[in-house]
Amino acid sequence: MQTTIKSSLEVLGAVSLALLISACAPDKEASTEKAAAPSKASTDEIQLIDREVLFGNPSRYQGRLSPDGTMMSFRAPLDGVMNLWVAPAGDIDAAEPVTRDKGRGIPSHFWSKDSSHLLYIRDENGDENWHLYAIDLNSKKITDLSPYEGVQAQMIAQSESHPGIVIVGMNDRDPRWHDLYKVSLSTGKRELLLENEGFGSFYFDHDLKLRLATEATSSGGYRVFEYAEEDWLEVFEVGFKDTLTTQILGFDADNDGFYMLDSRGRDKAALVHHTLDNSHSILLAESEKADIASVLMHPRKHTPIAYTVEYKTNEWIPLDGSYMDDFASLKGQVEGDFSILGSTLDASQWVLYSNRSDASPKYQVFDTRTDTLSTLFATQPKLDSLPLAKMYPQVIPARDGKELVSYLTLPTGLDQQGSVQEPVPMVMLVHGGPWARDSYGFNSQAQWLANRGYAVLQVNFRASTGFGKAFINAGNGEWAGAMHDDLIDAVDWAVAEGITSPQDVAIMGGSYGGYATLVGLTFTPERFACGVDIVGPSNLNTLLGSVPPYWESFRNTLHAAVGNPETEQGKKMLEERSPLNRVDKIVKPLLIGQGANDPRVKQAESDQIVAAMEKREIPVTYILYPDEGHGFQKPENRLSFFAASEAFLADCLGGRYQPIGDDLKGSSIQVVHGANFVPGLSEALEQSNIIATNSVDAAE
Repeated sequence: MQTTIKSSLEVLGAVSLALLISACAPDKEASTEKAAAPSKASTDEIQLIDREVLFGNPSRYQGRLSPDGTMMSFRAPLDGVMNLWVAPAGDIDAAEPVTRDKGRGIPSHFWSKDSSHLLYIRDENGDENWHLYAIDLNSKKITDLSPYEGVQAQMIAQSESHPGIVIVGMNDRDPRWHDLYKVSLSTGKRELLLENEGFGSFYFDHDLKLRLATEATSSGGYRVFEYAEEDWLEVFEVGFKDTLTTQILGFDADNDGFYMLDSRGRDKAALVHHTLDNSHSILLAESEKADIASVLMHPRKHTPIAYTVEYKTNEWIPLDGSYMDDFASLKGQVEGDFSILGSTLDASQWVLYSNRSDASPKYQVFDTRTDTLSTLFATQPKLDSLPLAKMYPQVIPARDGKELVSYLTLPTGLDQQGSVQEPVPMVMLVHGGPWARDSYGFNSQAQWLANRGYAVLQVNFRASTGFGKAFINAGNGEWAGAMHDDLIDAVDWAVAEGITSPQDVAIMGGSYGGYATLVGLTFTPERFACGVDIVGPSNLNTLLGSVPPYWESFRNTLHAAVGNPETEQGKKMLEERSPLNRVDKIVKPLLIGQGANDPRVKQAESDQIVAAMEKREIPVTYILYPDEGHGFQKPENRLSFFAASEAFLADCLGGRYQPIGDDLKGSSIQVVHGANFVPGLSEALEQSNIIATNSVDAAE
């Protein structure tokens, strides 16, 4: 539920994975009636795409070039687990694995500046206590740079001028704060640089000297301090309403100033150069339509090459005139949107992630010296022979006039250039965060649902990022309020456009999207035919009271944006906005998925609403994964949950579905309650020799 603003290619951070999902079910009472299935314009002749193609491991993913351009790396399966592979640049067939993880796999990796090491992060069963590892590519030796139990490591900085050294934050002394260590990549030996007593983030210059840090304020904003002669001097303050749209990117070539995305004094985040002495700032780029989303920095010159603005789609705008022709060339060569993920140190080769909605995403390399674009690999090449659906950007008006940038995907075979001849069932797919956004491009969940006969609508409701600080702050205090009204307005738009019928709409999502699902079934119980909640909070007071200790620097921002459980007024408001306190309003089928090790939305959030529904004899299906956290990372677990979700939605909305079959095998699935409410789930559990407990208490 945290957010980060995309920044310079040189700013590296830990990655958290959150899956969005949805589903539906029951029988029991008249209060859980199924929505009438709409008349089917035929999708039956359209090939049913196998779930494993969409939700199993990609063939390859996360392509990277070494900083010197001689090697490439990527994640790919080894014995069914995503591991790291390395190959000479341009010779992917010569790739060899350099890790042999047999658990959850490697979620993210990056190169050392001198190209001698690969670094990666890994946690245990989703607990987000990330360890940072370094692989010596000569000896293939793997060193745990943070070999401490229950400790979270953060990659803070590295520099080309200091090879073999990285700056790592670790919260081993105080779980709230990450102390700073200089760590050797070859030996793992660490040297304490700073005991942290309250800073949330740190910024080092290109000589690997600590220069800036941020400290949270009581109002939800933060102050920026300069580290000078072992003392901290305040540079400026960022108010609460600018917190999520203002971020330091990195230092300039002289280490005398820094670049930042800055919304202070304006609505949309702009690219600004700021001097360390606070004497002046220079506006480099801005857009009236949307925030600047990301900046491509030259890794050696430390100057901005180009930036992106993402309103409906992602647009690259060159800032350095010497690269104008390169971006013009890319615009003609790349199909769909693209992101630039990294470059060689001399900026001669850029790694692209090219992404159109109806094809497998590709990792490509653009060579600025020869103006050539070459493909490293497609992530899921099997998709390219399958009937994929197109995504259509839409701008939907909210009741108060705000623009809701949204994305509509229609069933293959029924899509007529963004419209349908007659209404079809629809799934409202709600993104997490909420300080995040949906974007244009390939989306496996949207493809899955469209292939099964559903329209899919993804809405950037207020509080979503990328559309300016006024849009984000319009969500303050509006969980289950105006944020939910935006979703209802989008449903009404889809009905008015003839896309769907009011009785044939499901809601699904993960994290905040899971909360939105619960809100949909409790605050507007007749508006949705069913809902699928993945790792969604049910009680805002217990959610905010159980955030991880290392979120301490973000706590005041959370309280200002959501509600303050430490005041009587705030506590009362949070109680009123909590689905748990409106359980008796639920009259439609609900499927819940939860990771037992989720540090953000604890298992108790799902346990307590299921227990309350069970007590009132309200049908609910509750699926728990003991080896997952905030989302489902293991492919076997993803497949099992989507299989159950698919049967659930088919029972609710009348769409097509692939039988559950063997998709539970190899997963850790525990059906804690309500297996009988999902068609075929009890039989699949029996076939896989899995016992459903049918009681929250029995699962404890």
